[in-house]
Amino acid sequence: MVLKTLCHEHVVIDLSMMKNDPDAQMLDGTAILEDLQQTVASGIQRIIDVTNIGMGRDVRTAKALCEKACVAVSFSTGFYKEPFFPKIVLEKSESELAALMIKEITDGIENTGERAKLIGEIGTGNEISPTEAKVFRAAALAQRETGVPIYTHMTLGRLGLEQVKILKAAGADLEKVVIGHVDLNPELDYYLRLLDHGVYLGFDTIGKQTYQPDALRASLIVKLSNRGYAEKLLLSTDITRLSHLRRYGGYGRAYLMESFVPMLRELGLSDRDLNLMLSEAPEKLFGPF
Repeated sequence: MVLKTLCHEHVVIDLSMMKNDPDAQMLDGTAILEDLQQTVASGIQRIIDVTNIGMGRDVRTAKALCEKACVAVSFSTGFYKEPFFPKIVLEKSESELAALMIKEITDGIENTGERAKLIGEIGTGNEISPTEAKVFRAAALAQRETGVPIYTHMTLGRLGLEQVKILKAAGADLEKVVIGHVDLNPELDYYLRLLDHGVYLGFDTIGKQTYQPDALRASLIVKLSNRGYAEKLLLSTDITRLSHLRRYGGYGRAYLMESFVPMLRELGLSDRDLNLMLSEAPEKLFGPF
């Protein structure tokens, strides 16, 4: 069975120390479990968790919560972006960082028994720092060895073409790369330029309407779908804060199926293309669960 999938999520995450904001410490197990159960009730069956080293990753807790909610979950390896890098990123070479990622992909993450199914989210800030570029090159090395996908983070949806350039030069398979957070920069022509390289696009901050209105996100998705790109579009909500969870007054992951999908349908998106985005494209990229 092909599972309906949210492709860019964080089951538990803690970025509070760098952000100096307790809201960024999303560790309330009761609220998270409620959110996951609501997400499953909405029709979602699988979550791709892109919380990696330095983001408060807790695979054991995340796995236990997902098991209680009866939702499949796949975990990731890699390093986020400045200033969230752990000390090891500054100290190690590209090949050493790649070896660490490869170990988590082939042997498992921190003795949890869970092997990383992807590298991500690896990101860039307002500019690409030398250390961020090093992580991208290391990710490409690890991908070449293991064949897993790479999922990137663009700050405010920018520098995607530059990310592609670094990955391509390092030998990454761009057909297995997702450029994330494109919906934070609503420029159709920019999307088309990215798609020319063969990458996937992550419309993965759905519900975060303080950045862009979801009506605009939906319109752009339908325009791309009408051009034949549905199989290259991935959807998600990128829940990262307590205030995103419904117990704390937020929209919750279930919002995507309950509110955003009907918006897409109202704009004429076909069930076939919706199935491509939610089920077939994720399975092709990340593999079956």
